[in-house]
Amino acid sequence: MTQPLLEARELRKSFAAAAERFAGEEQPRRLAVDGVSLTLREGETVAIVGESGCGKTTLARMLLRLIEPDAGEIWFEGADLRAAHGEELRRLRARMQMVFQDPYSSLNPRMQVGAIVGEPLAIHEPQLGGRERARRVSETLAAVGLDGAAASRYPHEFSGGQRQRIGIARALVMRPKLVVADEPVSALDVSVGAQILELFTRLQREFSLTYLLISHSLPVVAQIATRVAVMRAGKFVEEGPVQQVIERPAHPYTQALLAAVPALPA
Repeated sequence: MTQPLLEARELRKSFAAAAERFAGEEQPRRLAVDGVSLTLREGETVAIVGESGCGKTTLARMLLRLIEPDAGEIWFEGADLRAAHGEELRRLRARMQMVFQDPYSSLNPRMQVGAIVGEPLAIHEPQLGGRERARRVSETLAAVGLDGAAASRYPHEFSGGQRQRIGIARALVMRPKLVVADEPVSALDVSVGAQILELFTRLQREFSLTYLLISHSLPVVAQIATRVAVMRAGKFVEEGPVQQVIERPAHPYTQALLAAVPALPA
């Protein structure tokens, strides 16, 4: 068995709770992620599913070290991500990128699309000349279905689905090994969301990507995931191959998530 691309062990994260307290009392804390372990192998699409507030986005951000865990280990490509600093951390971060939930707020409205997509190159590969950077941006925009003219336009000139394609291009321009997608279709119409999921599937083949997909909807992740972990109150309550979890859910919470999906009229 090959070494996992990403492995997390016993991750924990708590935040200060918004609660009244008397002078001298310790600030109460809320446990957002409670002892979660996770393994991703190259080429997989692993989905983390759960209701809002269950800790799935906090977990995703910890895995990329966008926020720091209180405890636990994170290993990426055999390197201790929590111990990495400086140049080593920048090198690892270049190989793991994130696609954010809201295609409207995640793009700087004052920047042209070419600058938005090329920004990771400016940070991680400053030695690239302007011509080479423009070529990489153009190639990546084409890969997500946008033409070269998009580079000189601004985010407000695009639809929600096109903006999400821009966000995906920004993640892909560094040619990462791992892409974490946080509710990437929840802000889109159903038909547009289906197109974005199809795009994720094609890009996975073309760029040899591994995905960690965050969602509140089991039917959505079933379209592209290979494995799924169901999260509730900071813990994984059920894990397994996606078809097994959907067709034979073992945990009552998983059963409730599936029962909440509205049935289409016959």
